Amino acid sequence: MRLHDVKPNPGAKHRKRRVGNGESSGLGKTCGKGHKGQKSRSGASIRPNFEGGQMPIFRRLPKKGFNNDAFKTSFAIVNLADLERKFEDGATVNEETLRACGLVQGIYDEIKILGNGELSKKLSVEVFKASASAKEAIEKAGGTLKLTQADKEAQTVEKNKKKPAKA
Repeated sequence: MRLHDVKPNPGAKHRKRRVGNGESSGLGKTCGKGHKGQKSRSGASIRPNFEGGQMPIFRRLPKKGFNNDAFKTSFAIVNLADLERKFEDGATVNEETLRACGLVQGIYDEIKILGNGELSKKLSVEVFKASASAKEAIEKAGGTLKLTQADKEAQTVEKNKKKPAKA
């Protein structure tokens, strides 16, 4: 094979469609756009859900309900089995170390430890929440659990105290 033998595959290249060149071309007169109307004009593009100018369905129907999803707290879930696998005896477990070892990825508001799996290592755990079974297992293994949830609630109470009372 030489450079002068290189060609595109059959059917890969097409001639440009030349519209408006006589009726016998198949695309003469109205150029394949039908007769008159909004879509036959040049530059015509209609946004999705446009209903021709009539009142759209999302405005005809009443608004109802409320969604609180924007205000909910999203938790990153970490199990005891994951802590057993990733951490050495005597290590400190907090958000930074969990992210560093890859157990927590992405955007979360808080971290919660759940009790799936066994824990035999003595760990110092600092997280927002922990299930009762996880708390029991951590303390049984000789580790400590510090919940930052109480700290946040105390800060919120302090912040609310500083606000002046409405008269």
